Amino acid sequence: MREADGSGRPGLARPRPERGTPPAGVPAPRSRRTQLHPGAWWLWALALGTAATRTTNPLLLALLITVSGYVVAVRRPHTPWARSYGAFVKLAAAVLALRLAFAIVLGSPIPGTHTLFTLPEVPLPGWAQGIRLGGRVTAEGLTFALYDALRLAALLICVGAANALASPSRLLKSLPGALYELGVAVVVALTFAPNLIADVRRLRAARRLRGRPDKGVRGLVQVGLPVLEGALERSVALAAAMDARGYGRTAEVPAAVRRTTAALTLGGLLGVCAGTYGLLTAAGGGYGLPVLLAGLASALAGLWLGGRRSVRTRYRPDPWDARAWLVSASGAAVAALLILAGSLDPGSLDPGVVPLEPPALPLWPAAAVLLGLLPAFVTPAPEAARAPRKEPTT
Repeated sequence: MREADGSGRPGLARPRPERGTPPAGVPAPRSRRTQLHPGAWWLWALALGTAATRTTNPLLLALLITVSGYVVAVRRPHTPWARSYGAFVKLAAAVLALRLAFAIVLGSPIPGTHTLFTLPEVPLPGWAQGIRLGGRVTAEGLTFALYDALRLAALLICVGAANALASPSRLLKSLPGALYELGVAVVVALTFAPNLIADVRRLRAARRLRGRPDKGVRGLVQVGLPVLEGALERSVALAAAMDARGYGRTAEVPAAVRRTTAALTLGGLLGVCAGTYGLLTAAGGGYGLPVLLAGLASALAGLWLGGRRSVRTRYRPDPWDARAWLVSASGAAVAALLILAGSLDPGSLDPGVVPLEPPALPLWPAAAVLLGLLPAFVTPAPEAARAPRKEPTT
């Protein structure tokens, strides 16, 4: 079969690509069904953070940090917002150093016999009784401060892992309609830090290429002003885009539905608080779990009814598939097993510092933490970064 080409002369018919097929030489885009739901990453990371709050054992906390760091290293996408993990790690290191500095300067409530050094003590007035500046610094006090700060550092790193693995825009699209306004505020806050870090790196690289200093007070001032200017420009553009898309507009619903929604939501939150209190106290162990489940069901029903006021649709929603269940279940299993270990053998999760002795690694809680590595094997690998296109040369 022959057909005319662009010059009007007959030629061989060229095969036409099917609709939706990318041109030759262009890699096909990754299907959205191969991507993991962003809510699964957040549930996994928050569960690891919950597990970190249940222990002060530095070996278990270091294992939790290693597990989250390994999953981020092998499954972090090649996007600007995914580079914020390093900033969370630096923030955790700063928290660790600050907590140790406070323990040295302000002292520690833990008594100790192993004196490391003694600082000059500043006399304080009588109304500041119980507070001291300087004095004796013991190994027991520093060890207690290190264990306590490492727990907070592990929690920050787990949150940084969720921020690096889950797309904020896709997470916003997956929220219920009743939480749409709250979700926009949270997502904008979470995306501010990665964009700020990307702007600082870009401006520092540009200054280095021009031979100008990018460190010190002078470099900080000359880099900070363009960063703030870019943040203001993004804020104005974001406000204009939200207004053009009808942000904040709601649909009319009957008054009875609004009252029912408010009653279910408020009653559900009160039930969650009462059930949580019952689980945390010894006397409320019988009614805590049923009240908590009833409160959750009431709150979810209120959110479902409240979503009727949101007049928006979802374009290509992210599916919650079997891999999302596996990722969420792996994090929940780590948190549940560490909570169980804390009730059965609290000494292994909270090692003492008086007398001072090295912490031991409990075997089955450590094996439970390793369950958090499951997302590194059941989730798809991130798409390789595309090389920049080269201009044709003549």
